[in-house]
Amino acid sequence: MDWLKVILISLLWILIQSEEDCVHRPPTPEEVVFDVKLDNDLNFTKRSVHEKLRIKTIIDGSIRNLPYSHQTLINTLVNEAKAYWENALKVKRSVASTIRLNRQCVKNMVMYAQGSRYCSENCSPQTRCGDFLIPQNHLDRCYYYDQTTGQLRSSGQAGPGVANADFILYVAASSSVKCQQAKTIAYAAHCQQEIVLDRPVAGYISICPNAVSTRSHDRTQLLSTMKHEILHALGFSAGLYAFFRDRNGMPLTPRSPNNNKPYLIDPTYKFYVWSDRVMKEVVRYGWKTANGRKDRNVRLIVTPAVQREARRHFNCPTLEGAEVENQGIYGTSVTHWEKRLFENEVMTGTYTQNPVVSRVTLALMEDTGWYQVNYNMAEELEWGRNLGCDFVFKSCMDWMDTHPPPSMDMHPFCKEVRGGLLKTDCTRNRRAVGFCNLVEYSGPLPPEYQYFTFTSGVQWSGDYRRLGGAVELADYCPFQQEFIWKENNVNARDSRCSLPGNTPQGSYNLYGEYYGADSICVNHGAMWSLQACNRLIQPKHSGSGCYRYECSNTAGLVLYVNGMSYQCLKTGQRIRVRYVSKYYLHDGYIECPYCPDVCQERGVLCPKEVVPYDIVNNVQDLYIPCSAKSYLYNSSGVYLLFIVNLLCTLVYYFNS
Repeated sequence: MDWLKVILISLLWILIQSEEDCVHRPPTPEEVVFDVKLDNDLNFTKRSVHEKLRIKTIIDGSIRNLPYSHQTLINTLVNEAKAYWENALKVKRSVASTIRLNRQCVKNMVMYAQGSRYCSENCSPQTRCGDFLIPQNHLDRCYYYDQTTGQLRSSGQAGPGVANADFILYVAASSSVKCQQAKTIAYAAHCQQEIVLDRPVAGYISICPNAVSTRSHDRTQLLSTMKHEILHALGFSAGLYAFFRDRNGMPLTPRSPNNNKPYLIDPTYKFYVWSDRVMKEVVRYGWKTANGRKDRNVRLIVTPAVQREARRHFNCPTLEGAEVENQGIYGTSVTHWEKRLFENEVMTGTYTQNPVVSRVTLALMEDTGWYQVNYNMAEELEWGRNLGCDFVFKSCMDWMDTHPPPSMDMHPFCKEVRGGLLKTDCTRNRRAVGFCNLVEYSGPLPPEYQYFTFTSGVQWSGDYRRLGGAVELADYCPFQQEFIWKENNVNARDSRCSLPGNTPQGSYNLYGEYYGADSICVNHGAMWSLQACNRLIQPKHSGSGCYRYECSNTAGLVLYVNGMSYQCLKTGQRIRVRYVSKYYLHDGYIECPYCPDVCQERGVLCPKEVVPYDIVNNVQDLYIPCSAKSYLYNSSGVYLLFIVNLLCTLVYYFNS
């Protein structure tokens, strides 16, 4: 019955794209406590100097209710995320280094007198920061207006506060309503701001317990989520845009003389409205869709450093700034970079693959007026790099239509519809296996997101209005995307080449793959075939795989398939690979990538390309495995591949 067990197990595997959403909701003014006094005597705008940011984490007791392995993982990753931002940001600091937070007021009733904040009635007995109850010893005295006597008073004792800190981060595990939303891992926001420059000095991050996984391939996603959420609390939030300052410490948004706050509060979303020196709306003329051309309004962060870095990244000297997300509620839109233009930037609104902190995100933190930025901490964002003004000013349909392969490069978009055969490809940097996420939805997409017609060059016989990329926030533009395998609704492995745990085991390793630190993605020149007991079996997914590689000045690029070495002599060279495993006779090809693209980062100078030669010898000596055991594994493997592809197709239709 072992063969039946293998088949049943195979039914549990589903191939899906990895996508997790951010549910950051900017806090309203009523949810934020303002005017925390760090140092009454120091004029931050002129006299203070920048020092390394110090984030003090306070772990809530709810974390200790989690399994020990989850506690350890959360503590480790929070510290890693904290260390990243501490190394990336410097803050203006006073001599005093202790933060005492302000108390919340009863009914949030606040008044200002003599340049200070007072509660109109009295202080609340408890002060919260998001889901976190702030300890009394972190709080200052209660300052309030005594309505009986008409005097300004204070009561209680000031706590010792939090020493040696520039920002207090409260960390909790929460099973809140937000965590019950699909795909939510964590959420965060700031909760108190200081009085001189309005910089956030306290915030929280709530981690959804059910989203915590100790699997190695989930670690990157959890860490990037923590970096992302902490940055919302530090400054990247629609609730803070109106408080940004220029390099001289002057507000970019005009202030009321009564309370030194911005004049206007948005009547719908209840946060302070920023000026067009921070964000501006512009028109993109002649935006192309399948329904013709129409003008489109977009919003961009237009502060100086962001504008500089956006122009530099896209190689577009007339770009006004960096476009922000246009979809979703305020919490997804406006508070993240536009997914279509910044796909795997860590501060887009949904996690899809290989997240990086780019110079554009660091530039926004510089433009808050609160931080000095270490650009050496920026990571390389390949998406959109040097693609020019057409890439940012025009729709992805325009880009795909004007960059038809093979004469031109359509990257980063694609036009291959998911069908019966799962055709995989390599991501641009060859760090993972991916596939084109162009799928059919259950109904027509909104007209502004319809990009395909019968003249689009897409092999499709259905309703073109239902075709679109699987990531909504990318304006439904299709692109090559990494993916994950799930078993029993749990992430089993993903498609990154660098993780050893992603190597398929036993009969599932159809292409002699090896995943590890020295592996890259390589395309297959043609579909592979498998033989067992004189039966020819064609796999239901094909196109690329991860393989170990070596670089040398003499041999150039050498690839390893099933432990055997194959020297690449020329770009695009197709090398035939034949070998026998315990389960199959494997027969296929690998296609050599451009040697400098792979080896240059290792400091290797590739030799001159030469005419390839046939490196496969004695192929007649290979036998076809035909034991009962190998045949049963083979059958289950084929069943697995068929079911995976079928389920994957159905998942996209119904989930959409």
